[in-house]
Amino acid sequence: MITDAQVHLFDADTSSRPWPTDGRAEPVTKLPSFSGEHMLGAMKAIGVDRAVIVPPVWAGDHNLTALEVAAAYPDKFAVMGRIDPWADDSPERLESWLTQPGMLGIRVSSRWGPHLRLFEKMANALELGWFWDACERLQIPLMCLTRDGIAGLEPIVSAHPRLRIIIDHLGTTEGSTLELAFRHLDTLVALARSENVHMKVSMAPNHSHESYPFMDVHPILRRLYDAYGARRLLWAADMTQLSKSTYAECLRLWQEGLPFLSASDRDLILGGALAEVLPWPEPPV
Repeated sequence: MITDAQVHLFDADTSSRPWPTDGRAEPVTKLPSFSGEHMLGAMKAIGVDRAVIVPPVWAGDHNLTALEVAAAYPDKFAVMGRIDPWADDSPERLESWLTQPGMLGIRVSSRWGPHLRLFEKMANALELGWFWDACERLQIPLMCLTRDGIAGLEPIVSAHPRLRIIIDHLGTTEGSTLELAFRHLDTLVALARSENVHMKVSMAPNHSHESYPFMDVHPILRRLYDAYGARRLLWAADMTQLSKSTYAECLRLWQEGLPFLSASDRDLILGGALAEVLPWPEPPV
């Protein structure tokens, strides 16, 4: 079973569900909307069985759209939702977070409400200690969009060895060269020493300067594979953000484009590992 670990589904900017206007994030897609039906069509075309919905920051802090889609297609979609740790009701909401149908965990980004790019400050100062403590106690997995705040994960990981953390997009950040985009590679490799840290292997084609099979990123992917092993790597395409490859090529890279992967490695990376870490068990055959 092939599972895509990240897709942004979002409604159009309308009066019933308006996008924020406080400047927290510009849409990083030219699509006015992207529905569950759109994604189902794309998945069927290349043989992807299911996908994890990550609500995008530009469409707001709510999880309504994602949960509605997961309810309509429970065998196809589940959700890593957004929650604002600074909101007064967040401690109470966390206590029942995983009881929401279709909810698997939380996506931690650098932007909540009026706060802009605070992941670095939040992580380094451990100013949200209660949040990490609660997620560890409640066994809520976290997908973390770290960008340049990746080093701030180390004290959180060390203090919370049972907190399941998934680093988004190979820890990449903005950059016109591979060296810039993967400038935190040494830190990512060092974090692999903690067994509770996993890696979402999306965005490699976007940073490549070659066509499929994106040979220039192979050494980087090999180094992360050697550090984390297949059981801690989760395939994702982030389809609405693809800029240099098709959805099919993004999948094909991990199906047959990386010669150092065994058949069992591919099975884990393309779905088996995600089923364990989130967890989202695969339905019986």
